[in-house]
Amino acid sequence: MEAIMIHPENAEQLKTVKSVLKALKVPFEPQSTTLPNHVMASVDRGLEQAAQGKTIGLEAFKEKHFLKR
Repeated sequence: MEAIMIHPENAEQLKTVKSVLKALKVPFEPQSTTLPNHVMASVDRGLEQAAQGKTIGLEAFKEKHFLKR
């Protein structure tokens, strides 16, 4: 059986979809779309570093992380 992913545009649509699925006895699993706090903190640090000009090019990144082993 195939699965579908639904993207409601607001809380009312989400509530309606859940109600319809429950009425039809269709099992579903709610999933959160927010990222964990540690991931958000890492993203924030990266954005701050970029704003401060603390960036490197792709070739320098490759050398630092992939070629020096």
